[in-house]
Amino acid sequence: MKYVVDVGGRSVVVELDGETARVDGAELRVGLTDLVGTPLALLTIGDVVRRVGVGRGSRRGKYTLSIDGRRFAVEALDERTHAIRQLSAAVAPPAGPAPLVAPMPGLIVRVNVAAGDTVQAGQGLVVMEAMKMENELRAAAAGVVKAVRVAPGTAVERGATLVELG
Repeated sequence: MKYVVDVGGRSVVVELDGETARVDGAELRVGLTDLVGTPLALLTIGDVVRRVGVGRGSRRGKYTLSIDGRRFAVEALDERTHAIRQLSAAVAPPAGPAPLVAPMPGLIVRVNVAAGDTVQAGQGLVVMEAMKMENELRAAAAGVVKAVRVAPGTAVERGATLVELG
């Protein structure tokens, strides 16, 4: 099985076949043995044995390895998952604050910002009445108001852009 392993910004392809690993064309004898009752494992590479601490990261394929007192952030993905992540990154939406959109149909009661205003994450931008309740819609991230697309008294549908942020 082939994996793409990223350590410190350097990616290598590792092919595992039983007790053999091929890394950048070099073939090595490898083994990994859990030390039962501890978060440690013994990693054997050729004739060298190291005690390794492995911590799972925030998402699939992310790990923190502790080897000889040094920590390494590692991402190890099988070829298929790596390819999917690469394709997903290529079509990812642009970074930056997302526009404020109506979460449901309703009536705009108040607009608390104007074009050019600087807003903070969590700041209330628009108050909207829906199902006989007033809902304050807040900024998801800090940014600058590029445009306000609604005014008090405007009826909006779900998904309508209310405020554009930049």
